[in-house]
Amino acid sequence: MFLRLFFGLRDARVPVSLREYLTLLEALKRDLHGFSVEGFYHLSRAALVKDERWFDRFDQVFGHIIKGLELHLEEPWQEIPEEWLRKMAGQHLTEEEKALIQSLGGFEELMKTLAERMKEQNERHQGGSKWIGTGGTSPFGAWGYNPEGIRIGGKSVHRRAVKIWEKRVFKDLDDEVELGTRNLKVALRRLRRFTRDGGEPLLDIDETIEATAKNAGWLDLKLVAEKRNNVKVLLLLDIGGSMDDHIREVERLFSAARTEFKHLEQFYFHNCVYEGLWRENSLRWTDQTSTREVLNTYGRDYKLILVGDASMSPYEIVMPGGAVEHWNEEAGVVWMQRLLTAYPDATWLNPVPRRAWGYTESIDMIKTVMDDRMHPLTLDGLDAAMRELAA
Repeated sequence: MFLRLFFGLRDARVPVSLREYLTLLEALKRDLHGFSVEGFYHLSRAALVKDERWFDRFDQVFGHIIKGLELHLEEPWQEIPEEWLRKMAGQHLTEEEKALIQSLGGFEELMKTLAERMKEQNERHQGGSKWIGTGGTSPFGAWGYNPEGIRIGGKSVHRRAVKIWEKRVFKDLDDEVELGTRNLKVALRRLRRFTRDGGEPLLDIDETIEATAKNAGWLDLKLVAEKRNNVKVLLLLDIGGSMDDHIREVERLFSAARTEFKHLEQFYFHNCVYEGLWRENSLRWTDQTSTREVLNTYGRDYKLILVGDASMSPYEIVMPGGAVEHWNEEAGVVWMQRLLTAYPDATWLNPVPRRAWGYTESIDMIKTVMDDRMHPLTLDGLDAAMRELAA
């Protein structure tokens, strides 16, 4: 049975070696499996599989060898539910078809037309190019394609909406992620500056020895104030929407920053900074902090770090009311300029690869607002950003 499992894994192209098989036999000899199928499963997986990417394939082979289950190394064929097909309608258009679709001529015209559609429409619509519905090319609804529209319900597909009509729930980033943060911590340390403060004094051994020797052996203690990291960081994190694609790398950055900076203040925003920020995403509509309050609370000695993909509708940056989830009285660019005036030492970290920045108009707009102080969220980009802030 053990050989069948071993060769079954090899046939399934799981990289298991003879050395790992001998390790399994030695563990069985010492009764580490606890004389149960479950114990043997965990023991054999630990001994034979060295990379978690093969866990699923190991489970299939184990079930086939030990329990006689049918083996499916390839994905099973299943009939696609009709509901899925309906939702997919209109999502896949040719480039020529997309080029024929025209926007309604601006943000104000889009909102005006939506109000008219809501007055006129009295039933559900699927497909089409005019009414609020699903699929098709209408600028109002979900699961269709339009270069500039308002998504009403549903999930984002093309990420072209300039306004979203739904309640979305964002999760806070994990600040305890440690895997792979070591290099990030090293890069962040370029920003730290250790200065002496008025805390508890420490014994300066070298100075004490020198002073005692000069004093004919009489002990002459020399004390010095402790060096502490006094760099202050204001960290603003974009959350939700297209940033869901970058959660892992941003969580690693957040976790590393929590470790490296003693004076760290962190807030969330969505797409662009407006009149309100928040510390917990579960309370983002009930417990926001006024951006003005943030500006008045944290002084110019704070270093400002914004993290986001800067991928949004241009209206969200330059138009009052352009925010995707609420009506903002002042344009996002106004609040960005206030932030940069309050915190002259500022940088923007973008998880989108630099080579792709030119394909998104809003990235270039935010980069211009930041006076080109935008860096990719890579080790080289982070290192450059920290050098720039520390200058």
